[in-house]
Amino acid sequence: MKTRLQLFWGWVRPGLWSLLVGGSVSALAGVRLPNVFSDHMVLQRGQPINVWGWAAPGEAVSVQFNGQVARTIATPQGEWKVALPAQPAGGPFQLVVQGSNRIEFEDVLVGEVWLCSGQSNMEMGVAVCQGADAAIAAANLPHLRLLMVPNRWTPLPQTNIDAAWKVCTPASLKEGGWGGFSACAFYFGRKLHTELRVPIGLIDSTWGGTRIESWTPPEGFAAVPALHEEYTKVRLADPASAEHERALKDFLQTTERWVADARGALAQRGVGPAMPTFPPALLPPHDLQQATALFNGMIAPLCPFTLAGVIWYQGESNLNDGMKYADRMRALIRGWRQLWGGREFPFNFVQIAPFTYGGRPEAEAELWEAQSAATSEPHTGMAVINDVGDLHDIHPTDKTTVGERLARIALAKTYGQSDLEYSGPVFHALQLEGHQLRVTFAHAAGLASRDGQPLTWFEVIDADRGGFVKADARIEGDAVVLTAAAAPRPVAMRFAWSMLAEPNLMNGAGLPASAFRAGKVPDRDALEMHVPEAGKYQLVYDLDLGQLGREIHYAVDRSAAINQPFDRIAYFLELQPKNGAAEYVYVSVKAFTDDVKKIGVPTVPSGARFQQNLEDMNVVSNVKRVATGTGLSGGNLEFWPNNYGQNNAARVPGASSQTYDFGDEPAGAPDGYGSMQIHNHDKHQTIFAINNWNAGTGADLGIGNQDSGNPDWTFARNAESFTTKRLRVLVRPVGN
Repeated sequence: MKTRLQLFWGWVRPGLWSLLVGGSVSALAGVRLPNVFSDHMVLQRGQPINVWGWAAPGEAVSVQFNGQVARTIATPQGEWKVALPAQPAGGPFQLVVQGSNRIEFEDVLVGEVWLCSGQSNMEMGVAVCQGADAAIAAANLPHLRLLMVPNRWTPLPQTNIDAAWKVCTPASLKEGGWGGFSACAFYFGRKLHTELRVPIGLIDSTWGGTRIESWTPPEGFAAVPALHEEYTKVRLADPASAEHERALKDFLQTTERWVADARGALAQRGVGPAMPTFPPALLPPHDLQQATALFNGMIAPLCPFTLAGVIWYQGESNLNDGMKYADRMRALIRGWRQLWGGREFPFNFVQIAPFTYGGRPEAEAELWEAQSAATSEPHTGMAVINDVGDLHDIHPTDKTTVGERLARIALAKTYGQSDLEYSGPVFHALQLEGHQLRVTFAHAAGLASRDGQPLTWFEVIDADRGGFVKADARIEGDAVVLTAAAAPRPVAMRFAWSMLAEPNLMNGAGLPASAFRAGKVPDRDALEMHVPEAGKYQLVYDLDLGQLGREIHYAVDRSAAINQPFDRIAYFLELQPKNGAAEYVYVSVKAFTDDVKKIGVPTVPSGARFQQNLEDMNVVSNVKRVATGTGLSGGNLEFWPNNYGQNNAARVPGASSQTYDFGDEPAGAPDGYGSMQIHNHDKHQTIFAINNWNAGTGADLGIGNQDSGNPDWTFARNAESFTTKRLRVLVRPVGN
């Protein structure tokens, strides 16, 4: 099957090519090569060396290098390619390309060539990293060569870059980019050069803040069944695909019918039909972050320059992908390998560092898990750096350690240094031993605490009660044994399961363990897991908020069974956006009524209508914008079925009369918009809101203040955007 690049060049016929380059084919007669070939380049040792370019159709081309000659004839499209025999490391040599003209490349070395790619932490230059002055001053390394690819995204695959190879010097190392050449790449290459004693070529193709999809070719999406939907979209937007051709023909037919109908309407002085809109799905990438855009502009022009392998550092921009990121990594790896001839070259990558992103603390741990899962691809390796991050800087400045850990992987797995440990402890197995769990590891020789303190960030969960709790962890040989007084029957564990985790478990090589989880977590619901006090409460109502409407139909209604007095009322709201993580909030308060019929959704039939302060408020939530704690003061209730206005008639402290917030005024007929809101006016916060339930999927739902618009979610009309939306109402019987 032809690749997208082949299809692209098949589409660019000589006449169109002349338009693209601004001249005729005859005017471009003479052999030419892409700029990935230049003076001072490094060619890959031990493999056939691909050399390619353009010439006049039918022009004879020869390539000479270190006593070897390869000859070919340019195709009718003016393309040519040869493969020189594999060469040992050495140089400098001269590469000569001869057609109707002659091109000579000087100071060419043969050694190891690595492509270094990703987002800002790979882009970050030596000059802005720790130890910059000393590293730059010592950077006179004539056998280390650098090629920096300019930032460029394009709708279609490109064939050239505006760049040239440079000898590594203090001056060249600081040039371009963000603080010069990639620090990760430089320290990686410097370590390889020191250990292997051969020339090293590094290609820096990076762009900060970018998603992995943009770097991925169509062939990558095609290679991962889980990404079939994304592959379908990429194919539809690709002008070289049959899918695009069919859809475009359909649109042209629709447009032609419209033209005919419009002409007819004009002739009859009638009303013409609306003009059809060009289908957005047929547009090729038109944004930096869209699938294939960066591959087109910054990777395709390098293909098929012979490589030793790839190093990759990216993931921050895909933080909330969870395990989907493992599929995206597989697509990237498989796609690049396919376009480089199907060879499973090494692909080593960095697990992103811990950082205070905000939002769910588990989100980064889930991405770490996905990155670990990607090592199931053959000839991959992952450098763990949770001991050299910076919780307050998404760009940690210690890139020396990062680059050298990547080099360890290459030296051990690619270059055969079998006595070199390249990985930190990796989870192997979990054993349940009564009141304790035994976790065994691979790469475990010399397990130790990095700082000499008790091991951190181990948690366990009990078979019968509660959520995850901190575990006491002790090292026994190649294992860590976990116990916790709060979990006498532990059945599952997790390690470093938070974006803030900087754990201290390492092996004798000083390499850290990565986040992981093991065991079967008991099937308990979020209320039981996260709110211990709820064990003393009784459920009154359970409502699927997807079933909202003029009549409220509770999935569970136990109001008739609540016969004893209660002293507290609690609400537990769970929301999960279609493209986000689950959020929850629990709030319990001193009972504001003794009528259990009035504590659910305040419909007209319920008779509920409350606007008052709340006492002794307890709040538990995983939403950062919600203030949590026990015994909180400053709560207030806005429950009514009426319409309401912005006027702060109740004089709630801090409320505005110019916006819908925690101090509004019910007004008008009782069967109106409707408000079911609890607030913390001391913090100027909505704790949760359920408004306009009569609108069904157009209702307003929210936890915390809305980021934009009205803080209390009035007019949000967002209920349809959640896949999970559930409300539970509970009471605490007196004496519990």
